[in-house]
Amino acid sequence: MNPHPLYRPWAAAALAVLASLAAAVMPLLAQAAAVVGQPAPALRAPDLAGKPVNLADFKGKTVVLEWHNFGCPFVQKHYRSGNMQALQKRFAADVVWLSINSTHPGHPDYQTPQALEKELARFGAAPTRFLMDESGAVGLAYGAKVTPHMYIIDPAGKVVYNGAIDDKRSANPDDVKTARNLVAEALEELRAGKPISNPVNVPYGCTIKYK
Repeated sequence: MNPHPLYRPWAAAALAVLASLAAAVMPLLAQAAAVVGQPAPALRAPDLAGKPVNLADFKGKTVVLEWHNFGCPFVQKHYRSGNMQALQKRFAADVVWLSINSTHPGHPDYQTPQALEKELARFGAAPTRFLMDESGAVGLAYGAKVTPHMYIIDPAGKVVYNGAIDDKRSANPDDVKTARNLVAEALEELRAGKPISNPVNVPYGCTIKYK
């Protein structure tokens, strides 16, 4: 059956719009991921003081990216147990640790830089810098999905780890004691000049609150 004559122009216009959107979006989606073995996507975002931070500032260094949201029980698991802070301090001499918050300002989980400073101090957190990715541009460029989603970038600027912090996919702080810490394992292997044995795994946590 042929569509109604009045329907045809509308349908054609709608299809044209959809095709145009797909053509624009698909290349972005194809690039929106940090792929192990490939150069890390560019990263630029302000820290809590509003000072811009670029990944290029840390050329020749190992960089850890930790996607963060204190409103997430999975993030709370690793801070209330002291696990995340312990990692930050354990590798402080060898690693630039960038915590990144991609929570959109319109979301209830959003915290101002001032509020985050107080929370970080309360937990004794020790990232090198804490970045505010309010637009979500950095998170989308890396394909970050949850908090915490962890990445490691080697001194050559390549992504060498993409995934979960450990293998206990729960929000229970007690599970940290018996978990296999995949990030610590990868950093130790990288420091020893060994191939990372588990470079890609599925991260777990709360969905990032993008706009």
